[in-house]
Amino acid sequence: MAMPLSIEFFPPKTPEGAVKLRAVRQQLYALKPEFCSVTYGAGGSTQQGTFDTVGEILAEGVDAASHFSCVGATKASVREQLATLKSMGVKRLVALRGDLPSGYGLGGEFHFASDLVAFIREDCGSDFHIEVAAYPEVHPQAKSPEADVQAYAAKVKAGADAAITQYFYNSDAYFRFVDDAYHLGADVPVVPGIMPISSSSQLLRFSDACGAEIPRWIRLRLQAYGDDTASIKAFGLDVVTDLCDQLRNAGVPGLHFYSMNQSAATLEIVRRLGLAS
Repeated sequence: MAMPLSIEFFPPKTPEGAVKLRAVRQQLYALKPEFCSVTYGAGGSTQQGTFDTVGEILAEGVDAASHFSCVGATKASVREQLATLKSMGVKRLVALRGDLPSGYGLGGEFHFASDLVAFIREDCGSDFHIEVAAYPEVHPQAKSPEADVQAYAAKVKAGADAAITQYFYNSDAYFRFVDDAYHLGADVPVVPGIMPISSSSQLLRFSDACGAEIPRWIRLRLQAYGDDTASIKAFGLDVVTDLCDQLRNAGVPGLHFYSMNQSAATLEIVRRLGLAS
């Protein structure tokens, strides 16, 4: 059965990276993604790179969502950036609070992502389809799981259309989160974020930073493979394909792939799922 797919990229840091990413995008467009999203650095440090990459994706004939963070921003600066995106033809945003650059106090006129969502709705009506972030395994800075799901529900009530989750490898965490959110009246589609596994050191580093749980059995298997990258990749494909299968069988609204600006793993997982057209 067909299922909406979307793919995330990060802005390339070098001209070589930009050339490589163009080739990767062309390979992934074969999957007919509903849209591609482009991330934002800490404190909006890659904003121009984000907007440039979004512009390229739109020019390639694919719907593009710009990540949009509000940390340290003023209403005037956000209004100006929204106008820029609108003039580029952007119709989707992933609205985030964003990470604070190190040594930075909580300045600006927006303290939470829900403030940003409410402002975009107030200022732009329904010009943008707004996605927000969801954390099935609890945001690393949340005071408690209850406070975290309430913060998520506040984003939905402020006007979010849908959510994309942080990646996870335990489908129960996702189902529990969706249930808890639904009981708080937050009933927009929650699309699971999928992180292919192609390097164990990178995955462990990322997961420690963003609070994503790596189940002990996966961690131990990855450690046992040591530097055997072929075995790590083969194991990673099996684990992630199986996860996507569980999610699909439960009727999730789509799958959002964190590509890490690579195409091979995402293409192979989608092929194994029988979703490649």
